[in-house]
Amino acid sequence: MAIDTSSPHLRETAAPRLSARDKLVLFVLCAAQFMVALDFSVLNVALPVLGADLGMSQSALQWAVTAFALPSGGFLLLFGRMGDLYGRRRLFLAGLALFGAASLLATFAWDPASFLAGRALQGVGAAAIVPTGMSLLTTTFPEGPARDRALGISGTLLSLGFTVGMVAGGVLTDTLGWRSTMGLLGLFAVIVLPLAPTVLPESLPHGLKGTGGAPVPDRPRLDIPGAITVTAGLLSLIYALSTAADHGFGRPDVIVTLIAGVLLLAAFVAVESRAKSPLVSLPMLRRRTVAWGNLGGLVTFSMMSTVVFALTLYLQEVLDLSAFETGLVFGVQGVLSVVAGSYTPRVIGRLGARRTLVLSLAGQGALVATLLALDESSWSVWLATAAVSLASMCHLGAIISYGLTVTSGVPDEEQGLATGLVTSTQQVGITVGIPLLGVLATTSSDLMSGVHTVLALDAAIVLAAAALVAVGLRVGRGGSGAVEAEAVGAR
Repeated sequence: MAIDTSSPHLRETAAPRLSARDKLVLFVLCAAQFMVALDFSVLNVALPVLGADLGMSQSALQWAVTAFALPSGGFLLLFGRMGDLYGRRRLFLAGLALFGAASLLATFAWDPASFLAGRALQGVGAAAIVPTGMSLLTTTFPEGPARDRALGISGTLLSLGFTVGMVAGGVLTDTLGWRSTMGLLGLFAVIVLPLAPTVLPESLPHGLKGTGGAPVPDRPRLDIPGAITVTAGLLSLIYALSTAADHGFGRPDVIVTLIAGVLLLAAFVAVESRAKSPLVSLPMLRRRTVAWGNLGGLVTFSMMSTVVFALTLYLQEVLDLSAFETGLVFGVQGVLSVVAGSYTPRVIGRLGARRTLVLSLAGQGALVATLLALDESSWSVWLATAAVSLASMCHLGAIISYGLTVTSGVPDEEQGLATGLVTSTQQVGITVGIPLLGVLATTSSDLMSGVHTVLALDAAIVLAAAALVAVGLRVGRGGSGAVEAEAVGAR
């Protein structure tokens, strides 16, 4: 039996030294990921002001979020695979340029249509940036301490970007107006775009071979039927879940698109089983590390977003904290996430990615369970701050370790696909949690009781996922926490 290279007995635990060029590559890729993470939350606080300025009705405001979420999640797998086939750097640069131009359009929007067009184009750009950026990172930094550290920094900035967006959105809206939130995103793109072509390596498109610099066009063709079914399925699913977050699951359009999404994704699986050059390799999906790693990622993202949503309601509606004070609570969470990002690669170096994933999920679930002690007394703000901050540290550990688990052992020519799966899990996770559980808090006759119900279910789901992932990845057998090789895990 082959030996798993993630075993702590075989990995170096010393922090790797990065060259100056490696640092530049990491800066460009992480800055782009941070920019996209910022976009997920920076606009939330500004929505009422934005709606009044552009003349958008209350019911139409959800589209300010949904217009970005739909393409950013729906096109991830497609663009990840396109990067594998046609070059990751060129698609990354195209996505970055589109994101920057779209941010400018949203900044200077003159009516709801132009603003929503800018948000949708931002989503398309993000769908190109995220999987290609992740695959450029995993192919630039080899498996082991270097990749652990790179993904640790990337995961930290991903978590920090979401938190910073919540705080910065309120500050910018109060001081400079809602347009500054979109202008900030455009500024990031302007800074990163000129650097990217000079420091990022181009991936050799899969299948191109030749002598004397002459390529032979023998690469696989893009799986068009697979691309159509998976993109349409994800778009339908994300629309249904995003809409349900505001209007519940009873609306006809939610029911129709939810069913359509499930049927289209089932059709996608059938198409891929017969395709000569599938968009998604079904044997890859059967790999133990890919299947169980993505389950861990889905749960940690969906349940943590639900905790943040429930606590936001609790802090503002039950404890009567202001938006700024609530932002400070989550600001502590962001600071501790940075701390977690610095030590998580070392933990992974000692324990292996799989065991770290299981322990991180267990820690997140246990700390969320402590929030059941929250009540209407003022001291509860300290419990909420401590518990959600520590849970976020575990959450970040799960983010980094699930990304490593899923992409470990995957050939370079399929890294775009693997990272597309990682980022699709991330997007669907962020989208699915609040509609499934958060609605219990908003529809409960007693908000405090509703928050407790959400937190109890949240903790139970995360702890159950930790147990399932441990069994699925066979963590703990043989004493190393990850004793099977990737080839064995694929069986």
